[in-house]
Amino acid sequence: MTVLTVSWFTGCAVDGSRTGGVCDREPGKPWSVRVSKRMVWVRRSSKSCVADGAAEADGSELMANNDDRSPDWRVDGLPEGNNTRQPLWRTPMPGGRWFWAALLIALGVNWLVSSWFLAPDAPIKIPYTMFLEQLDDGNIESIVATGEEIQGQFADRVADPEDASISSDSFETRRPEFADDNLLQRLINNDVVVNAEPADATPFWQQILFGFGPTLLLLWLFFSFYRRAGQGLGSLGGLGTSRAQKYEPSSDRVTFDDVAGIEDAEEQLVEVVDFLRNPRKYTKLGAAIPRGVLLTGAPGTGKTLLAKAVAGEANVPFFSMAASEFIEMVVGVGASRVRDLFNKAKEAAPAIVFIDEIDAIGRARGSAVSFGGHDEREQTLNQILTEMDGFSGAEGVIVIAATNRPDVLDPALLRPGRFDRHVTVSPPDQLGRKAILEVHTRGVPLAPDVDLGAIASSTPGMVGADLRNLVNEAALMAARRGHERVHLADFTDALEQIILGAERKIMMTEADRERTAFHEAGHALLGMLEPGADPVRKISIIPRGRSLGVTFQSPEADRYAYTKDYLLGRITGALGGRVAEEMVFGERTTGAENDLVQATQVARNMVGRWGMSERIGPVSVIKEGEPAYPFGPDEVSEHTQQLVDEEVRRIIDECEQRARETLEKHRDKLDALAAALLDKETLEEDQAYEIAGIDRGGA
Repeated sequence: MTVLTVSWFTGCAVDGSRTGGVCDREPGKPWSVRVSKRMVWVRRSSKSCVADGAAEADGSELMANNDDRSPDWRVDGLPEGNNTRQPLWRTPMPGGRWFWAALLIALGVNWLVSSWFLAPDAPIKIPYTMFLEQLDDGNIESIVATGEEIQGQFADRVADPEDASISSDSFETRRPEFADDNLLQRLINNDVVVNAEPADATPFWQQILFGFGPTLLLLWLFFSFYRRAGQGLGSLGGLGTSRAQKYEPSSDRVTFDDVAGIEDAEEQLVEVVDFLRNPRKYTKLGAAIPRGVLLTGAPGTGKTLLAKAVAGEANVPFFSMAASEFIEMVVGVGASRVRDLFNKAKEAAPAIVFIDEIDAIGRARGSAVSFGGHDEREQTLNQILTEMDGFSGAEGVIVIAATNRPDVLDPALLRPGRFDRHVTVSPPDQLGRKAILEVHTRGVPLAPDVDLGAIASSTPGMVGADLRNLVNEAALMAARRGHERVHLADFTDALEQIILGAERKIMMTEADRERTAFHEAGHALLGMLEPGADPVRKISIIPRGRSLGVTFQSPEADRYAYTKDYLLGRITGALGGRVAEEMVFGERTTGAENDLVQATQVARNMVGRWGMSERIGPVSVIKEGEPAYPFGPDEVSEHTQQLVDEEVRRIIDECEQRARETLEKHRDKLDALAAALLDKETLEEDQAYEIAGIDRGGA
């Protein structure tokens, strides 16, 4: 598609020629003309134009044919005068006299080289008398005679009589015409093979095969690479070609009806969709759509699905590519693929470019993970910044990127003019989870006992990907059980399998079962007694995953902020199993390994991230998502690190003492829960609270 912009005082221009119409636009107003293979569009910003006897209303375009494509976009940066674009699979082969001359020279050189290397060792010329001596010594293996000329093979190599440094296993000589030596009989007596054809006669087809075969093979490979490069299949000639997947509006279409539970993020993208549908509504007021939209959120929250929904709602092509696919071992390929991707998007404009996991190439330049300012990753990032700077706002190309690490991105990528709008995709709440379950169960036959609201309330913290997996696991479980529909029990068992792990068929000794029962009873009892603790949903001593037993707790409603008392209660509950084992059996085991990891992590976050320590104060010394002091950061002194360690130890010691006091006070409840677990192996929520003699609201 070619774009011409001309400024005339009168008349209209189509592909550089004046029409017979009359235009009443203001002097100096530019006409924007767009020419394609099948159509010509002329548009202007104000007033009307009459061309070739056809009039149109204010703000409309003149079209040479009836095409429903939106005329509100122009494409910058494409070659002028190229009105016919050949398909990639019709890319012309290279030609010209220089090419064919080089090809003939290559074939000639190939023939000479192959003839030189394939030719046998040059025979040495020997006197006829020396030939007779070698014959009598039995060193002649075979001969070929043509008249008086004799060629043959030695059994052992013989030195050239004229140059002792040269030896060969073949020879040639000439028999004198006057010789009367009964040569044939002597040859037969010495078992010499006598032939009458030249020994170096090579079949013609072999000469052609070995002479021209290698060059023809290289030529075929060259043409194959050239053609595949034109098709963009990633061959040697197409390393710089973008590998983005293109989703057309007519296929693989996703709309906002397929997205649920993230309405806040969806509302921020509705404006982008409206702009792609009706750009004049905004441009007439001087507004410009954001050039880039950055989606941030935890993995599985639906960032990619949301980007596809924007393209589907706007009914425009969607180019999708992961950031890591830009980088190759060849320097400069990443930047070349970025250019190719944006060129394709401009040709298909209006379109959406989606770059997933952009932190793979968008990390802050000059950081500790970057070695130098000219590495391949930084070149690719610079090219993305350059392409986005080149947008004039009329191309109709919007870049949507996704990441779960916005904190590591380069500031130049986040500034206005590139990614102007940042949209946070948060995990869904209870109502959102129910809506997501409704979307994913559209094609799943559900039994009457399935309550999606109850399932949503028992899955706090789960995101869209988790809920989709839950529905799929429930359907698989129902199929294994031979059900015609998916029942609530299938969902419950699938949820337990996902959260707690699959059951393991192992034989446990009675001592191990008893120790596990008291361990899980300690967790459960503290979960029932600690103020503000999450309710106990299930207790089991059936081995699941890596654990010998599990105690499942979940809140009544979603939590978005945690108090200090709640966190201390979680640490206390995590230490309850270890304390119960020590109280009953007088020794400690390795079964509390995961409990200690969780307790230590919560305590360290309380001290280093959330300012819940009086000695450290309201200071953040641990960054989110990073291990504590991986290389001893300079901004945290050694004294502060020591204080953090001391405070973590103090919190855990106090919680352990609190757990011991609580369990000793309610030892009868601990024994009752352990005995019930040994008997039934699994206790549901109502059973557990009833056996412990604790009201559902607390102790």
